[in-house]
Amino acid sequence: MCFLIMKKILLLVILLACFSFLFFTKKGKTVTNIAKTIVMPVSFINEEGLTVIARIKAPEGYKRTEYSEGSFQEYIRNYTLLKSGSEVINYDGNPYVYQQGHVGILDIPVPSNGLQQCADALIRIRSEYLWDTNQKDKIGFNFTSGHYCSWNKYAEGFRPKVNGSKVSFHKTASANTSKENFYKYLNLIFMYSGTQSLYDELPKVNAVSELQIGDMLIYPGSPGHIIMIVDEIIDATGKKMFIFAQGNTPAQSVHLLKNPMDSKISPWFEIEMGAYFEIPTYHFDKTQFIRFK
Repeated sequence: MCFLIMKKILLLVILLACFSFLFFTKKGKTVTNIAKTIVMPVSFINEEGLTVIARIKAPEGYKRTEYSEGSFQEYIRNYTLLKSGSEVINYDGNPYVYQQGHVGILDIPVPSNGLQQCADALIRIRSEYLWDTNQKDKIGFNFTSGHYCSWNKYAEGFRPKVNGSKVSFHKTASANTSKENFYKYLNLIFMYSGTQSLYDELPKVNAVSELQIGDMLIYPGSPGHIIMIVDEIIDATGKKMFIFAQGNTPAQSVHLLKNPMDSKISPWFEIEMGAYFEIPTYHFDKTQFIRFK
């Protein structure tokens, strides 16, 4: 008997709720809200994927943009990831305090010297691509002072003498083209280059339609910040969405970012040039992009 009474009460409650919904809400508004609470965002993550392209699936109606084999874009898109669930690790070996903002970790060691910060991590990716594709003569970056420092000259034994904003180069070391010496060169670049030097040195990208993998969203300064596009998709209308990766300050694992602005498409991001842009634990007041030469 008690069971039958409870069923009747429950039915009455449901009917009253439906009555209230029909007569005391704006048409369509509550339907939308109900749908939002019931239909969970689609997951675009493939936990088994061990590259950028394999880890993140494209939403329906989108396809990945095409780049030539051997290009910087394909190099980044196919970059190896650590297994799903790996933590972001600081240069001191300890886990980063916030582990909820990423969907993947790029397989890039974090030096214990603390030098490989946000801009440095992207400089390393670019430099290793040029090294791996036998384009070593293109490896070179400006210091914040504006002075250009190339790998070729460093390998020949030239070292900078820095006196404030004045820099001169002198041959003080033996020639050494080894990979070990290459990483010593990168440490030098990490010390004297950064977001400001990259912004001053590199060409700007001014339209979303022109953006491509490898382009970097930047806030130049000290401290500044910079993140890189590591994947790109497009729909039939030409609308693009992007995946971003970042290093950080203090130096830590390079990781693929979630989208805190729109969970329905995360980790994909839509972009509006010049607009506010938010990522986990940081925001850019406006979007502005640069591209490696």
